[in-house]
Amino acid sequence: MKRLIVGISGASGVLFGIRLLEVLRAMPDVETHLILSKGAVVTLGLETDRSAADVTALADVVHDHGNLAAAVSSGSFPVCGMVVVPCSMKSLAQIALSLGDNLLSRAADVTLKERRKLVVVPRETPLHLGHLRHMVALAEMGAVILPPAPSFYHGPQTILDVVDQTVGKILDQFDIPHALFRRWCGHGA
Repeated sequence: MKRLIVGISGASGVLFGIRLLEVLRAMPDVETHLILSKGAVVTLGLETDRSAADVTALADVVHDHGNLAAAVSSGSFPVCGMVVVPCSMKSLAQIALSLGDNLLSRAADVTLKERRKLVVVPRETPLHLGHLRHMVALAEMGAVILPPAPSFYHGPQTILDVVDQTVGKILDQFDIPHALFRRWCGHGA
C-alpha cells in the first residue's frame, strides 16, 4: 500500500485537492493522510458548497494543521510522498524556507529531507520574482512544481474535465494509474 500526504492550503482552487481525494478514495491500495490548513477551510466556504467535515471524510487519516507531533512530521513514518494542492504562495514560501511552524510545511520539509517526492501545485497569477525564486528553490531541492495549466488536446467539455487533467498529472508523479484524461498519442501529418 502507498501512503500519500495530501496538503490543502488556502489558495484558490481547493477543487483540485478535493477531486484528488475523491479519486484516491476509490483506490484501496493508496492511504491518504490529509492536512487541511486554516486558510483552506475558509477557501472551501468561498469556492464550494463543501464543509471541512465533507473534505476530511474523503481522507483515510486526517492530521490537525497545528499538530507538529503528528506521524507525518517524522521521516521515520514511511510515505511515498506528498502533494500540496492547491499551494498558496505563503505555503510555498514556508516550504522553500524550511519554516516548519505548521504541519503542512513541516511534512513538506520532511518529505524533501527524506528525498521523497514532493509535488506543489501553485495557484497564483501573475507571478512576481519572489514567487518564482521560491519555486526555483523548491525545484533545486527536488520538488516538482506542477501548476494547474490545462491542455486542450483531450477536448475538455467541463470544469471537471480540466480539473481531472491536473489531478491525473499529479497521480502520474506518484506512478498511480488512472484514466482521468485522454493522453496525447501523437498526430500523423
